[in-house]
Amino acid sequence: MIFDPYDYETQENPYPTYAKLRAEAPVYRNDERDFWALSKHADILAVLKDEKRFSNDHGVSLDPSSWGPNAHSVMSFLAMDPPDQTRLRKLVSRGFTPRRVAEMSEQIRRISNEHLEPALEQGTFDWVDDFAGRVPMDVISEMVGVPRADRAELRRLADLVVHRDDGVYDVPAEGIAATLDLVVYYQEMVNQRRRSRTDDLTSALIDVEADGERLTDNEIISFLFLMVVAGNETTTKLLANAVHWGAANPDQLRKPLNDPSRISDWVEETLRYDTSSQVLARRVNADVQIRGVDIAKNERLIVLLGSGNRDEDVFPDPDKYDLDRGSEQWAEHISFGKGRHFCLGANLARLEANIALAELAQRVSSIEADPAQAERVHSINVRGFAHLPITVVPA
Repeated sequence: MIFDPYDYETQENPYPTYAKLRAEAPVYRNDERDFWALSKHADILAVLKDEKRFSNDHGVSLDPSSWGPNAHSVMSFLAMDPPDQTRLRKLVSRGFTPRRVAEMSEQIRRISNEHLEPALEQGTFDWVDDFAGRVPMDVISEMVGVPRADRAELRRLADLVVHRDDGVYDVPAEGIAATLDLVVYYQEMVNQRRRSRTDDLTSALIDVEADGERLTDNEIISFLFLMVVAGNETTTKLLANAVHWGAANPDQLRKPLNDPSRISDWVEETLRYDTSSQVLARRVNADVQIRGVDIAKNERLIVLLGSGNRDEDVFPDPDKYDLDRGSEQWAEHISFGKGRHFCLGANLARLEANIALAELAQRVSSIEADPAQAERVHSINVRGFAHLPITVVPA
């Protein structure tokens, strides 16, 4: 069998291929693209927890222009190993505190309603264009201090960074240009905050100090870039995936629509069933053996998070979208990673999704999606929708 994460057909629905990989080639080699792939939950978990043998220092994407020792320049501590990763994450965490995230609740609710109410008045609308693509960008923008007038353009640039054209096996020219535009934008924002502080995360990152150390401009900019590309994009995809799979499984969707306490079940099952972050890369840092297969030092390896979340050894009836799985099963999903590189924004993503979907659920009695008109994002790392037309019936 052939597995190529760049293949458009695979991106449309990778799960049958994942199932074949788990059954026939859990340690898979693609010579043409020069990578190994792991599809079993246990193997993925072991890699995510072992940063000594499986390094982040070349980044998390197979794209040639994103892979290498300078990946940290745009992906921040996500493309670092200790001690650099430890130092930077510690400093960033001082500004990106759980309290700061928790204080966003009312802002998230206000932003959600601001976009939801005019959309619901239409009855039929594009869930991504009118809501899921806007709320996470507004939340992150308010957090870091991006003016409202600039947010649509930053979202457009972030989309270009993630998107891959069919047959293109690297960041396209438009994506590289968008990356540079984002870096220039954030540099100017940092310059402004250094001249005059405001009550936002960017100012907090400038002022944060730990053990006598501070963040450099480049470190702040790379973290802001990570926030807008990784944080914004993945939460947009989570919101769209939740509505898509809810609409495709109306018996399951009725549970959160009828009972507000089930919103978190909707979020967690969506994270397990169809995670936004599908693929993470690692550089093998020592000769290793996995399931009897030898993998040499410095080889490229990817872990298939989406496959691990459908592993029948961990999740009974894994291809069923089931909001009654319960917290014990959901605790095993690996959508936010594990170990030292566990997603710093996991709490914010969950908070956004729970509030946004709760606001939707209390206002509608049914949701229907139009699969024929839906359009997926094409990316080797991220899975979700660029467009998702839906029709809702008011509660």
